[in-house]
Amino acid sequence: METSLPLVTLEQIEQARERIAGVAVRTGLYRLDVEHARGLGFALPQNLPAIWLKAENEQPIGSFKLRGAYNKVASLTDEELQRGVVAHSSGNHAQGVAYAARAHGAKATIVMPEVAPRIKRDATAGYGAEVVLVGPASTERIQTADRIVRETGAVLVPPYDDDLIIAGQGTCGLEILEQLPEVDLVLSPVSGGGLLSGIATAIKSSREGVKVWGAEPELAGDAAESFRKRQIVEWPGTQTVKTIADGLRTQSLAQRTYNHIVKYVDGIVTVTEDEILDATRLLLTAANLVAEPSGAVTLAAALFHGDDLPAAKNVVCVVSGGNIDPALRQELIEAES
Repeated sequence: METSLPLVTLEQIEQARERIAGVAVRTGLYRLDVEHARGLGFALPQNLPAIWLKAENEQPIGSFKLRGAYNKVASLTDEELQRGVVAHSSGNHAQGVAYAARAHGAKATIVMPEVAPRIKRDATAGYGAEVVLVGPASTERIQTADRIVRETGAVLVPPYDDDLIIAGQGTCGLEILEQLPEVDLVLSPVSGGGLLSGIATAIKSSREGVKVWGAEPELAGDAAESFRKRQIVEWPGTQTVKTIADGLRTQSLAQRTYNHIVKYVDGIVTVTEDEILDATRLLLTAANLVAEPSGAVTLAAALFHGDDLPAAKNVVCVVSGGNIDPALRQELIEAES
């Protein structure tokens, strides 16, 4: 059931684009060479549409999360910046907030799960943030971040439940429309829903006829269930932590992101762990894009779930991040096709 929270506007997304200009980059959009992938041994369906890869791994922190985090932090007053910022994240939002806080001279405290990949934990600390580790459940890091805010007076920078965050992520959608005017279908990963909300809002507010779908792991399919049942469904952390897509382990949508998704999104598809790994390996070896599993769910959907998606000639898969564990990357590169 929806509440009366206001929806982000196209004007807010355009303002975000101006605010983050020169920090978040305009990432590339590359067509996937399907025949090259087949030549490398990937068994792909016939009659695939043209698949385009929106390479958010090209952001300075390796993830789209810089868009929203920088938009939020750059909107704070000097007094708020002096109090510092707090965020909770499994990794990429953590880096985005730490990066933005350092750029504005603010202290950042980031609550992360112990199971977060070390590459993400180390990068967050490398940007100057204080990292606080908690258990695997997203509810635990939310509660810990809220406690730190109460105790210190710092400003919370949510990973997705915030209009400025959603507006920042929506700038990715504006770029897609400019880079590929003939796009029919855009696929976005969905965790807490900030990226999907922002992209869908930007696209649906700008262009008629373009479909926007979310993609997420079967093992963390709370958003798909929420979309289907038309109410927010929360999954236990003991379940969502099972997916290799560590950036998509959030247990539920927020009311704010749910409202945007119900308003603007056309559907959400789930993919298997094997499909995620195949798509990640394909991106690494056939597309020469460094992608983490969370960023590969969209390609997995486009390649292996075409029957679940609307017909389209040009499909854009948002590759949301490239902060992959080095050991996993090497394992996938060395695996036989």
